[in-house]
Amino acid sequence: MSNNNLREKYQQEIAPKLAQELGLKSPLAAPRMEKIVVNIGLSEAMDDKKTLETASNDLAVITGQKPKVAKARQSIAGFKLRAGQPIGLMVTLRGRRMYDFFEKLVKVVLPRLRDFQGVSLKSFDGQGNYSLGVPEQIVFPEIDYAKVDKVRGLEVTVVTNAQTDEKAKRLLELLRMPFEKGG
Repeated sequence: MSNNNLREKYQQEIAPKLAQELGLKSPLAAPRMEKIVVNIGLSEAMDDKKTLETASNDLAVITGQKPKVAKARQSIAGFKLRAGQPIGLMVTLRGRRMYDFFEKLVKVVLPRLRDFQGVSLKSFDGQGNYSLGVPEQIVFPEIDYAKVDKVRGLEVTVVTNAQTDEKAKRLLELLRMPFEKGG
């Protein structure tokens, strides 16, 4: 992928600019991405163990890291769910992989979505973290469409150390996150 240029760009250009805009004394105090968590919910994994394996391979190819199986914490009879059953997969990206993934997400994946108008401004959580859903894993360039057994959506959460949504939004804007116009 890229040779770490988003991380360098953040350190050399974005952090100083953010520090100045926010009136911080040092660029080191500027908001930054801490990690990116990518997860897939797999309700059908309860019936089919192969589903877990296939989705796990897809997620590993997309993120470059082996996913961790998320298990149900409690039993819910209405959903025929028992505690300890696998219900999803998650990957936590940090450092170089995080920057590479973010860059791929912004430059390649989001523009490939059908009718893409920009990501929602309503997806901040109040603490400066941002989540977005990617409706189908096939928009990732690494996924071989011929080998896909089922189209699955995944959720991407960008965790920042900005305590407010406004600071996080500015950070993501400078990192070239394509927000929808007039949100």
